[in-house]
Order: sequence, then C-alpha cells, then structure tokens
Amino acid sequence: MKLDTGAAARRDMHQDLRAEAAIEPDAPATGPVTKETQIIAIYGKGGIGKSFTLANLSYMLARLGKKVLLIGCDPKSDTTSLLFGGRACPTIIQTASQRKEAGLEVSISDVCFKRDGVFAMELGGPEVGRGCGGRGIIHGFETLEKLGFHDWDFDYVLLDFLGDVVCGGFGLPIARDMCQKVVVVGSNDLQSLYVANNVCSAVKYFRNLGGNVGVAGLVINKDDGTGEAQAFAEAVGIPVLAAIPQDEDIRRKSANYQIIGSPDSQWGPLFEALSINLAEAPPVLPTPLDQDGLLGLFDSSQTGADYRLIPATAEDMCPAGALNKPSLEVIYDTV
Repeated sequence: MKLDTGAAARRDMHQDLRAEAAIEPDAPATGPVTKETQIIAIYGKGGIGKSFTLANLSYMLARLGKKVLLIGCDPKSDTTSLLFGGRACPTIIQTASQRKEAGLEVSISDVCFKRDGVFAMELGGPEVGRGCGGRGIIHGFETLEKLGFHDWDFDYVLLDFLGDVVCGGFGLPIARDMCQKVVVVGSNDLQSLYVANNVCSAVKYFRNLGGNVGVAGLVINKDDGTGEAQAFAEAVGIPVLAAIPQDEDIRRKSANYQIIGSPDSQWGPLFEALSINLAEAPPVLPTPLDQDGLLGLFDSSQTGADYRLIPATAEDMCPAGALNKPSLEVIYDTV
C-alpha cells in the first residue's frame, strides 16, 4: 500500500502549529524595580509610519541625553532599517534558531546594534505560512528575558507593534502590563483610525480586567490638515503628541534612509517636542468609538456613512419561482 507522505507531513505541520499556539508564555517578571524605565508600545496600521516615527523619536531622545532601546516587534523587521541606513538587522528569532542548530547560545552582540546612543534590535517572525507571527513575538520576548531584559539599564524602551493584528502575541504588552503606556500612530484616513480605535478598545478591555496600561496619546503622521485624526483624539479622550506634516522633504529623506529627528535638522524641534510630550504624557483610559462614531468623523459624502441597510429576503436568495414549487402531497377528497 502506498503512503501519502505529503498528507502525513501536512498533518504533522498542522499539529505542530496547534501545539505551538496553545503554549502560554511565561508569567511576566515580578521582582523589585531597579530603574524607572519608561516602556512604551507604539501601535498603528501597517504602512502608517510607525517605524519612521520611532527611528527619529529614538534618535532625538538619545540626542537629549537619554539611553534608548528600540525593539522592532513586527514580522517585517523594518523598524530599525531607517536607523541603520537601510541595513537589515539580524533578527532575534532567526539568530536564535541558527545558534541553537550550531549548539551555541545567543549573546547580546549577536542581536543588538547601536547608533549614536540608540540601541536597537528586531524580534522578527516565522517564514510566511510556517508559523504564528504572534507566537513569534512571544518567543522573542522569552529570549530577551534569558538575555537579562529586566536587568537592563535604559531610560526608554520603545516597542514597535503592528496594530492591524489582534492575536495574543501582538497584544502582549497591553494584556500583561509589559509597558506603562501605549502610543498610537494614525493619519486622516478611516483605516488608520479604525486600527487606532481597536488599540484603544484593547486598552480599555484589559484595564477593566485589572490592567494598568493606558494610552499616552496619538501621533498624527502625514497630516494634510483635514482634521479627522485630531477629531478622533478628542472623541476618545487622548492628546495629540505631535502632528508630522505631509511634506515632500520628509518623504524624500525617509525614502533615502535619512534621519530627520536630530537637533540640526529643520524637523528637529518637532521631534524634540514629541520627545517631551511623550515623557510627560500620563497613561489615560480612552473611550473607544463604535463604527458609526468613527464614520461620523468623516464627510458622509466621502464615506457613504449616510447609507441605510436594506434587509434581504428569502426571495432575493433564490431563482424566480424556486420558492413556489408544486407540492407532492397527495390530497384525498372527502365525501
């Protein structure tokens, strides 16, 4: 009898993935606090400019004399690319796997790199279709803990998280109080504000369960002055920490991997103000909007928010006459 080895391999892979997804991460460390480090998780829609904002923010914080650790928690591993002039940073997950195969332990020098006072690393993620991205984040933090994460001496630890994804690994800092506050990056478009609103909903949910994480505020990126993001911040009860304009100079320099968050840049005052606002902003409990509330931030002629739902009927779902088939029931005449 011929065995279907391909089917067996797929079953094994599915079982491995289910087993991996079922593993709970270790409990967060509960030892004494040795340094007042601000751990801040930044969330936003993919492509909204989180990595751009964080690279320049972390660089400015370092220029202001702060010791900063930037950790990319996005499977794309692009958080540090601007900081390192486009160079790819070896990820913790990939490096740990390679070192394990060679019978070696991971060291700080294998995964952490620095530029002008900013220390940076990428958690990374599994290859496409070969694992859970959220679980990859959990694996990455477990490795960081083995490397002594809770004993490191930093003023700021900035975590770059993808906001589109709602599975457990990406919500780890909020769900397990691994950060004190969250920053959302958005723009004047419905999709980015939808993601920002979801993050606010997650913060409120876990605060209701006894958590302590709050939202420090919103960074508006590519601000074209239309005002929807500002209106969103006011509606959910969070401050705007900075509004980065939609500007050709910023776009061009970012595309060429140039840091603009430095004191000698024309954009230096903007990122210096963001640094100060971020440090001083308290973690607040937001009031997320419902879908109608989100749509209400925009002109209904642009979003279709004035459309009213029309219920479908059974007749709509079938071909004409299909619902009126002749009965096969035998009816006897009664005398």
